[in-house]
Amino acid sequence: MSSNESAHRFSYLCHLECSRCSRLYDADVPQGLCECGAPLLARYDLDSIGEATSPTEIRGRQPDLWRYHELLPVRSPESVVSFGEGMTPLIPFRKLGERLGLSRLYMKDEGLLPTGTFKARGAAVGISRANELGIKRVSMPTNGNAGAAWATYAARAGMESLVVMPVDAPQIARAECAISGSRLYLVDGLIGDAGAIAAGAVANQGYTDASTLKEPYRLEGKKTMGLELFEQCGWRVPDVIFYPTGGGVGLIGIYKALQECMDLGWLGPKVPRLVAVQASGCAPIVKAWEQGAEVSEAWENASTIAFGITVPKALGDFLVLRALKATDGCAIAVDDDEILAAQAEVAHLEGSFICPEGAACFAATERLLKDGWLNPTDEIVVFNTGSGIKYPDTVQVQVPVLKKGESLPLD
Repeated sequence: MSSNESAHRFSYLCHLECSRCSRLYDADVPQGLCECGAPLLARYDLDSIGEATSPTEIRGRQPDLWRYHELLPVRSPESVVSFGEGMTPLIPFRKLGERLGLSRLYMKDEGLLPTGTFKARGAAVGISRANELGIKRVSMPTNGNAGAAWATYAARAGMESLVVMPVDAPQIARAECAISGSRLYLVDGLIGDAGAIAAGAVANQGYTDASTLKEPYRLEGKKTMGLELFEQCGWRVPDVIFYPTGGGVGLIGIYKALQECMDLGWLGPKVPRLVAVQASGCAPIVKAWEQGAEVSEAWENASTIAFGITVPKALGDFLVLRALKATDGCAIAVDDDEILAAQAEVAHLEGSFICPEGAACFAATERLLKDGWLNPTDEIVVFNTGSGIKYPDTVQVQVPVLKKGESLPLD
């Protein structure tokens, strides 16, 4: 194929590859897990991408995640299902940085995406590819936000969705699923229990499994967080990236973006240290990291205010641990009281009402700085994965009520 012909391709998807045994699969038919039970990863013709486009050419495109379409799995722009998602801001946090003793602290704010969380990225690409492959019904368990995003994008695509979530999931996520027309069910348990029920719809009712890493394309949407960050940094990487980790798809995606950009020659040899942040009430990745294990063990009696990362056993745990090791990163758990304190401090000092999962990352930043793992001059990017307004119960407000005509008290 000539370079001129190559330049007209929307996607350079080649095949799917098992993340554990490297078995190859056809990307143009619906696929789930590998026969060995591991997630499949999308692979691209990077040589042709390098000939067809460049960071300079990408700079002039629309400011959404589809600007990276060559590195995404959707073959035709007509298949794209979108609300204009992507290109979230990278915000300097000078006041908080000064308080902590960090000179270069930034937050990438995913709370500004459609449906209010980073889950919109995975839903946009996952639903678009499902739409292209002729899939009409999707089923998934969720802690709330992923289900809300997939229900919303499925509705836009004219696709049916079935969502099962724990009864303790945030109320707003229930409302988003319900108003989008999804079949919604609650289960008195955790996300694993929801997964067992959702799997029944896959086995018996003709739904396609859209669970975390059980289809290959949600990950590709999450990957765009890394692509955007590198572009916003001038096609270089920061020293450290903090990411809240439940199922781990976001962190795995950022690492996949890093690998692909390095292979393309868009980045130099430097890699950022990746930090997986969990809550002490559910920290299987942290425990595995501290033990030097390659996979995690299921966490018993999981419970934390950061509901989005309450994942007792992640299917892609080995991929998270692999990414941490490859980047000289680490995994750390913080307590709920630290999370709530960080959430309040970020709002007070920087004016950003962030989700508890994002707040966990700021609490971890402070802890690792005190422990000497961070350098005060490190360039640090913290991912806030959602808007705090989706978690109103994390803030207890007592407001004085004035009688009509009553004067304000002196401050």
